[in-house]
Amino acid sequence: MPKIVLENVTKRWGDFYGADHLNMVIEDQAFITLLGPSGCGKTTTLRMIAGLETPTSGKITIGDQVVFDSETGINVPANERHVGFLFQNYALWPHMTVYKNILFGLQNVKQVMPLHASEAERLSKLSKLVLEYDKIKKADENATDSNGKRDEKKFLICLIDELSISMYSAKEIAALGLEKMDRDEAMKKAKEASDEFSKRFLDESQKIESKGQSVDPKTFDIKDASGKVILKNRRLDKEEMDLKLRHAAKVVKIGEFMDRYPSELSGGQQQRVAIARTLAPGPKVLFMDEPLSNLDAKLRLEMRAELKRLHVETGSTFVYVTHDQLEAMTLATKICLISNGVIQQYDPPLTVYGTPKNLFVADFVGNPAINFIEVKAKEENGIISLDAFDSSIKMKYHPANDLHLEEEVQERLRLQKENEERLAKYAAEKGYVEKKNKDLQFSFHISTVDGQLESKDEKTLTDDEYVLGVRPEFLRIDDSGPIEAEVYAAMPSGMETTVRLKIGKYILTSVVFSRIDYPVGSKVHLNIDTDNILLFDRIDGRLVANGSVEID
Repeated sequence: MPKIVLENVTKRWGDFYGADHLNMVIEDQAFITLLGPSGCGKTTTLRMIAGLETPTSGKITIGDQVVFDSETGINVPANERHVGFLFQNYALWPHMTVYKNILFGLQNVKQVMPLHASEAERLSKLSKLVLEYDKIKKADENATDSNGKRDEKKFLICLIDELSISMYSAKEIAALGLEKMDRDEAMKKAKEASDEFSKRFLDESQKIESKGQSVDPKTFDIKDASGKVILKNRRLDKEEMDLKLRHAAKVVKIGEFMDRYPSELSGGQQQRVAIARTLAPGPKVLFMDEPLSNLDAKLRLEMRAELKRLHVETGSTFVYVTHDQLEAMTLATKICLISNGVIQQYDPPLTVYGTPKNLFVADFVGNPAINFIEVKAKEENGIISLDAFDSSIKMKYHPANDLHLEEEVQERLRLQKENEERLAKYAAEKGYVEKKNKDLQFSFHISTVDGQLESKDEKTLTDDEYVLGVRPEFLRIDDSGPIEAEVYAAMPSGMETTVRLKIGKYILTSVVFSRIDYPVGSKVHLNIDTDNILLFDRIDGRLVANGSVEID
């Protein structure tokens, strides 16, 4: 499977930017989730890679093939990019059976590929597989109920799954009735059948050779007189289609539903059919645009597990769009978090959660949401002191990295200048259009008993203002804790209890991993207990340190 590279990919409609100079590399066999709020540009990004949307500028490479380049005019159509697309709407044909729904996509595959001796390959395999008595017997057992009655259709499906063969081959093996005989009798008949299949294989090979061609003994591709594999723009034959279809059905576990119609399936089963239809042609990359959003919560959880298993089993590259941060966290090898068409962070899920690059990322990822605490910071003799909760609580901050506040301010100014130069460079490009949907500083919320304070509504900021980020699981209820708080609300859910706590006028959230409840209005003590407390620059929202706090 190929890796995907996006270089300065931009998509705009007039002066509205759906994607703004995106740069990212999707590695081979990765599971990438494009995450962000509605309208952020994640679906636009997915559609541009797939070829369903034409970028305004930039370059996209899939494997060793450039599929889009605004400078050279390359724009490979979607049907030639060898990608699969799974939509939010399953788009199954209601008048077709599951088999025909999956087959429909395979029948439309037409591309340059080797001429293949499918019948010769089938007969060669049959000559060996017919001798697999134990597997044939196992298929019979799996298709037989506790009363000794066998489901004939299920027996054929079990043969397909056990031997990795087409339905045509399964029917030929079933017709021999080997599973009904004892081992000695079955093996004798199997040997006779094997010889017959071998003879038919030789006859098929001779037909090909009579045309001045030959069959490669390993790949079963057809070669010309010079020994070169013959390439042809062709469709798949019925054996190739059935093998691909049965393999996809086996992977997503829907082999027994082939004769049913979509209306006879549950939502989860319909989703599996849609996945099988997408997988069957063997796409290089599988794109998914919120494919689980129509399912109920329990089924979504089951299908997440299935998608993760499917990713490992197929070894494919998955690119997945979602606005559900839990879905992104549980599925992805890497999360690409987008806001207003701009990539905010592109890292593994636990990195995004534990070390968010800015306030937007910290706020978007995590449920319950992170606690933001406004603080004033000063540094004396290398010690960073913080005033929090309107100076009612004082702390010392111990950064894990080497942090000096004066240097941090200079770094902010340097990055601001660098960003201005970058925008000036874009403005000088040919055809530049000023961005109407401007990139604004993220406005975070501070919860209070009177509602939420919007950071954007506050006064002019000074260099000593920062924001402390504390995940709810790190705000620990502890009888010996130095901070006194009042229980504002408690919400036990069995495995854990979410507690809303009041400190002065401010509301914070704690998660207690226990089956416990707290009376509203009761007094508790808190401790901020971890070395994973985040410190953000209040002016530009950038993460400046990860460390621990000591409460005075």
